[in-house]
Amino acid sequence: MGEIVRLQKYIAMSGTASRRAAEKLIEEGRVKVNGKKITEQGVKVEVGCDKVEVDGKQVKPENRKIYIALNKPAGYVTTAKDQFDRPTVMDLVSSEIHTRIFPVGRLDYETEGLLLMTNDGVWANKVSHPRYESSKRYYAVLNGVLSIQSLNRIRRGVVVDGKKTTAAQCEIMEIEGGMTLVEITIHEGRNRQVRKMFEAVGNPVKELKRVQIGNVQLGNLAEGRWRYLTSGEIGYFMNK
Repeated sequence: MGEIVRLQKYIAMSGTASRRAAEKLIEEGRVKVNGKKITEQGVKVEVGCDKVEVDGKQVKPENRKIYIALNKPAGYVTTAKDQFDRPTVMDLVSSEIHTRIFPVGRLDYETEGLLLMTNDGVWANKVSHPRYESSKRYYAVLNGVLSIQSLNRIRRGVVVDGKKTTAAQCEIMEIEGGMTLVEITIHEGRNRQVRKMFEAVGNPVKELKRVQIGNVQLGNLAEGRWRYLTSGEIGYFMNK
């Protein structure tokens, strides 16, 4: 008898999508188990016994798990395909990695820096789910001089899209030519959060680079290049 797991976990184990993305696939009616369309959460399947299909294609748990860190350049989208035919992060790894992997979370089109990618949906969920509070550190170049009052507002939390952000660590690194360089660490992952936080205090972001997620640092990884994560980096998130 094989392992009994929830359907969304099975899909995540296959590397098709993260667990949360798998839940959406189920809701959209794109998943079948033994030929029957499933639209409700909580269905359980037996690994090695039940047949699971996503968009008509059978999926099975991956044997070899891949975990990489990519230094994403600006001008790339963090999706497998783009409706406007813009370059995607898959273009940067597909020539060397032939197993299907996907980005863990997102960096917007203009933002550069550290992006994690994997085929392990369970691990991806540990990295990106808000309840695990993985810290994310950025360097941001801001338009204008960031005042001490605004700096303290960022640290305490500002209202973004109707909801206050959690406390952040933020330091002014340099002020020059009417621009402010800051280092900021947040513990959430809302859409374009760092940009929206500084917009809220009147200092829009001109350049943004993510340099750390949890214990994984960008370091001197060249722009557009990637590396495999170490066992310690992988284990850090699994132990959360």
